[in-house]
Amino acid sequence: MAASEGRTTRTTRTTGATRGARAARAVKGKKDTIAAARRPEVRLPPLVPYDGEGLEPDGDYDGVRFDGVDLTDASGRGARFMDCALDGCTLDRAELARARFIDAVLTGVRGVGTDLAEASLRDVEVVDARLGGVQLHGAVLERVVVRGGKIDYLNLRRARLKDVVFEGCVLSEPDFGDAHLVRVEFRDCVLKRADFSGVRMESVDLRAVAELDIARGVDRLAGAVISPSQLMELAPAFAAQIGVRVEA
Repeated sequence: MAASEGRTTRTTRTTGATRGARAARAVKGKKDTIAAARRPEVRLPPLVPYDGEGLEPDGDYDGVRFDGVDLTDASGRGARFMDCALDGCTLDRAELARARFIDAVLTGVRGVGTDLAEASLRDVEVVDARLGGVQLHGAVLERVVVRGGKIDYLNLRRARLKDVVFEGCVLSEPDFGDAHLVRVEFRDCVLKRADFSGVRMESVDLRAVAELDIARGVDRLAGAVISPSQLMELAPAFAAQIGVRVEA
């Protein structure tokens, strides 16, 4: 997958930044407090249990609960999920490109190779997901919370994220290449070998990251706010970007 190819061997890592970083202010001398992400407020109505098999392309699912449904290899390209809950569903190789999730909660979903390319997620909560190789390139995420769980090789290339919070989760080799991030927060989560190459950031809060490991794109952190301890850890990488050697 794109997130695991073409990586350099240089890694920039910061750890232990969760505590004591709350009072940090934006880099480049900004003294104002960074704009906080607007979180979703999902209030699901009474839901109808899903009793079908698989999914339908361009299907319309309104007020439906998918409880432990196996959606392996399901084809739901362009489907709309509004006021829906997916609990403990299997999404291996599910085809959900250009699908729309509106006012939805995904809890304990798991799968490898889920295709959500160019999908739209608005007012969505993703809780305790266990996913690998998720394709979200070109997707639009607005007012989304990803809480808990672990996602490997998350592909968000060229995606647009606005008011998104990653909280208490592990993101292993996430690819944010050429993405646009506006009011995005990373709280008590782990970023392993993150790719920020070509990314654009506006009000991105990295201060509360438990572990920040940047494989590419340390030069694209303009628009982000980091803690003083993170700045010290990143100093050699910043110096390298402007051709400064640091020697004892």
